[in-house]
Amino acid sequence: MKKIITLLYMGLLSTGLWAQLDRSTPPAAGPAPQINIGESQQFTLKNGLQVFVVEDHKLPMVSYSLTLNTGAVPEGEATGYVELVGDLMRAGTTSRSKAEIDEAVDFIGATLSPHSKGIYARSLTRHNSILLELMSDVLLNPVFPQEELDKIVKQMETAIQANKNEPSAIAGNIASVLRYGSTDPYGAVTSEASLARITTDHLKQYHQTYFRPNKGYLIIVGDITLKEAKKQAKKYFGKWEKAEVPRYENQSWPGYEGPVVAVANRDGANQSTLQVTHTVDLTPGHPDAIKASVMNQILGGGSFNARLFQNLREDKAFTYGAYSSLSTDERIGNFNASAQVRTSVSDSAVHEILYEMRRMQNERVSDEDLELIKNMMTGSFSRSLEDPQTVARFALNIARYNLPADYYQTYLQKLAAVTAEDVQEMAKKYLRPEQCIIVAVGEADKISETLAPFAADGKVRRYDYYGEEVKGLQAVSGVSAADVIAAYAEALGGQETLDGIQDWRQTGTATVQGMALSMTTVQTNKNQILVEMGMNGQVLSKQVYDGQRGKVVSPMGEQELEGPMLAEMKESSALFPELNYLSEGYELELLGAEIIDGQNCYKLQVTKPSGSATTLYFKVGDGLKFREISSSPQGSATTSYQEWTEIEGVLFPTRINQSMGPQSIDMHIEQIELNQQPDAELFAI
Repeated sequence: MKKIITLLYMGLLSTGLWAQLDRSTPPAAGPAPQINIGESQQFTLKNGLQVFVVEDHKLPMVSYSLTLNTGAVPEGEATGYVELVGDLMRAGTTSRSKAEIDEAVDFIGATLSPHSKGIYARSLTRHNSILLELMSDVLLNPVFPQEELDKIVKQMETAIQANKNEPSAIAGNIASVLRYGSTDPYGAVTSEASLARITTDHLKQYHQTYFRPNKGYLIIVGDITLKEAKKQAKKYFGKWEKAEVPRYENQSWPGYEGPVVAVANRDGANQSTLQVTHTVDLTPGHPDAIKASVMNQILGGGSFNARLFQNLREDKAFTYGAYSSLSTDERIGNFNASAQVRTSVSDSAVHEILYEMRRMQNERVSDEDLELIKNMMTGSFSRSLEDPQTVARFALNIARYNLPADYYQTYLQKLAAVTAEDVQEMAKKYLRPEQCIIVAVGEADKISETLAPFAADGKVRRYDYYGEEVKGLQAVSGVSAADVIAAYAEALGGQETLDGIQDWRQTGTATVQGMALSMTTVQTNKNQILVEMGMNGQVLSKQVYDGQRGKVVSPMGEQELEGPMLAEMKESSALFPELNYLSEGYELELLGAEIIDGQNCYKLQVTKPSGSATTLYFKVGDGLKFREISSSPQGSATTSYQEWTEIEGVLFPTRINQSMGPQSIDMHIEQIELNQQPDAELFAI
């Protein structure tokens, strides 16, 4: 056999047939393949609940996904409560406590996940009656307990504080506000103030108003027959009462005669997070939707071959990645191009993004590029059909958006029919570089001037985390850096009271990537420090400074500190380090006043004897420290002081968030003891 194969190979070479195969170009696209979408069966209960069933008997499991078509819901001054509805639904019903629900779900190894627009559940087939009992109870009979609301609000407040140090979150908020307006459901930003206004009545009213079967779609997928599904749906959801559900009337969204530039400041940032965005009037299933998707994929839809990626990363080396998205929506969608780039090339990156948007409009894409993307999208679509949930989702979309019955059956034919002329037409129709919103989060003083030429009016406007326009740094008169430090000392409790503190011991928790660690700090007025981090009674790391020498202890061993690290520990060893900033060796400058996350703050710059620089923000009103940004060779770290507690006449920060790059640490000080005279052995090196 081997000899025969060899002879055949030699024959191909001799006749030149092998040489005729040209592998330098991709093969031409053939006709769109015939696909089998799969079957879904559907029925409607008397209360209006539409049910879709996809049988899949490969595994003994069944999933139930209920989706409510509520539309956009305006939340007003209590923005954020809609998101909380799902979290609180599982917190207890009229017949079950949260603990009982959790125990029952865990006992059968199921999944039960309510959300603001429905609920999802999954279990083994033999447990589906138990699961459905739990699911329907949580869906129909939640009580929204106040104590659980308080817990969730606290968690969301912590999440907001963490997001304030996340450039992508800041850029997203600003982009949403500028696209839709701050009062529109798509543009409203959840804040600490709006969370404080949320009551259980908001949640109950939303649930009573919008959780109605005539606005619901129930998708059942798995090891079940149509007959069984009908029986289950009637038994567990048939008594669910229908009612009229209000529909939010669309408002007019902000329009811009020319590009606008919005900047959010992050002191010490070494890169800028960029978004170029605008609204798009494109609904799901629109005749343009597939063609517009192809256009976006070529521009920046995630492929390494996309133009934004090739330009900003491969050619210019501005970034690790640059992408774009174009979303459809019943009300109004959006286009968004994004990248994170070095501060020094922020303006150049924006220029290239706009250039590629215009190039899509002005140049016909090559046949090779078009076929590459169409082949990629064909493969992605075909692979998605391997999941039975896809079949159900297609059926849902057809019903929800009133699509043609064969919309997905003919998807590949419509995709194959997209031409280069179609792509160019879509770019002209749905890309608006001349009316876009340019958002940049980074070192505002370094990027604002270079970004100004992109704005139609030549102005760069500054915004905070909430998407609210703020003034930049403002000069102050009649106040000095010494005055700010003195006001801080007075706010803490007064210099005389502070002088009476000899030592303190603080204990609490530090949460890192969802992992809770114990934290203990002991500090004296002799510049001695002990900081321990542990878990389950085991010490994971320890920092010690005895007033002259310092060391770090970790699972990797001990390291005595020297040089800049030792100098920095010495500078932070005072009980109240800020009160030393007026001492010899420190350079302190009051830069002005600035609104930071809604707080009017004095901005101070301090250069320490070690040479390290720190930016400090003190609230104008009460004088307390609000934020601190320190720079080091490893990058900048931002510390936010979120809550203060009085202990024996002195205010201490008890909720602190510290972020450095993508890492964030939430610290909660639970106990503070003063003047305990700790044993000197604690600080032994």
